[in-house]
Amino acid sequence: MPLEDYKDIVATSASVTTIAQMLSGVVICYDIVKKGSTENIAVMPFLGGTAMSMLMLEYSNILNDPAMTQVNWFGLILNFGYLVCYYIYTDDKKSVRSQSFLASLFVGAFILYAKLESPDLVEFRYGVIITVLLMLLIASPLFSLKEIIQTQSTATLPFPLILTGTLVSAQWLLYGIIIKNEFIQFQNVVGFGLSVIQLSLFAIYPSKPKKKAE
Repeated sequence: MPLEDYKDIVATSASVTTIAQMLSGVVICYDIVKKGSTENIAVMPFLGGTAMSMLMLEYSNILNDPAMTQVNWFGLILNFGYLVCYYIYTDDKKSVRSQSFLASLFVGAFILYAKLESPDLVEFRYGVIITVLLMLLIASPLFSLKEIIQTQSTATLPFPLILTGTLVSAQWLLYGIIIKNEFIQFQNVVGFGLSVIQLSLFAIYPSKPKKKAE
């Protein structure tokens, strides 16, 4: 049977796994509530997840892809909830408000561009934009690589998101191959590679900092 015959099965599987990835944020929020603090937890996964869900929702509308549309609506609602949880427990609410405002302007500008761009060009050009932003979001935990090496700890890395993100990238890569969408293929090839690199850090360094010798 040709690969296209498995399109709906792969789309459903990828959607379910993506939803599982989105739900992994519940684990992080549980830790935040348990500690009563956002110490050692960055806001970027939640803020970036909210922003990317909005941008990907617009992209799925351009592609007229129901599977992607449903997943990104779900992701938008979940990530916004995570962001609210983070805001409630953080000590630096001013910074979160500032970053959220800038992210809103950023997202609004790109969605407006998608609405105004020529229908013949928007799928390609907006796809390039989405690809670059998605790669930056996936790679964002690696921005703290220097700190990870210095502390010899992966405490700042969101393990549940990275693990499920690896599985998600693999399945959406297959889906991109089936529907012959080069942007989805490229996004998930790079995304899978970045996720594997981040997972390898957990094999090298423990999740808790080593105690200093007295």
